[in-house]
Amino acid sequence: MTDSLTSLGLPDGIRACLFDLDGVLTKTAVVHTAAWKEAFDDFLRHRDGPGFTPFDPVSDYDEYVDGRPRADGVRTFLASRGIELPEGGPDDPPDRDTVHGLGNRKNELLLAKLREQGAEAYEGSRRYVQAVRDRGLATAVVSSSANCREVLASVNMEGLFDVRIDGIVAAERKLPGKPHPDTFLEAARELGVTVARAVVYEDALAGMDAGRAGHFGYVVGVDRVGQAEALRKHGADVVVEDLAELLKGDATA
Repeated sequence: MTDSLTSLGLPDGIRACLFDLDGVLTKTAVVHTAAWKEAFDDFLRHRDGPGFTPFDPVSDYDEYVDGRPRADGVRTFLASRGIELPEGGPDDPPDRDTVHGLGNRKNELLLAKLREQGAEAYEGSRRYVQAVRDRGLATAVVSSSANCREVLASVNMEGLFDVRIDGIVAAERKLPGKPHPDTFLEAARELGVTVARAVVYEDALAGMDAGRAGHFGYVVGVDRVGQAEALRKHGADVVVEDLAELLKGDATA
């Protein structure tokens, strides 16, 4: 490793890179959004009738769902509408009106859409992660998704990460999800680095909050939907539209 990481768009001293999955590495955020909208709209239509207020795939998704564990997304969005459902359990069927039932309905829709459309990686992200590894930095993927391993395998990126902290691992270890920093902290711990020497890459506002709350050495905001200013307000040190910009030095602070 040379003495400077400027070619990666990073400050010196960084030793590990912690990447979110959906919207940072893979183009699955749009599929997640569609699945959430269908699940919530079906629920609201049944509850409130044809005059229901639909789930907004931009503002509602960004504010209440993006980056959060599935059940937290259900609770947070419904709370914004003044709706409270019984918790139920993780094995609730997808047609049951509980937090977990509605979350399982969303996951059922997501998996169906992924089977139909497939997953796709951002090629700029693939190049960037490879460049990071070529420089000898440790890598982790940190995602609230329970489908993280399958998605990474489908785009041939599973072998690019030393550590995976996803929705399954978080549940097993009882780690609260984003905006809490615990999943990122766990990734840094597994990689054997301090938070001051780790950088977080996120596209979700909840992920930005997690990076800030964890006091990580650097936080990169990835702006896929035109929310650069919001990413900065939530703690991004730098914002890019694609990770490849960091390799070219085109990032905007």
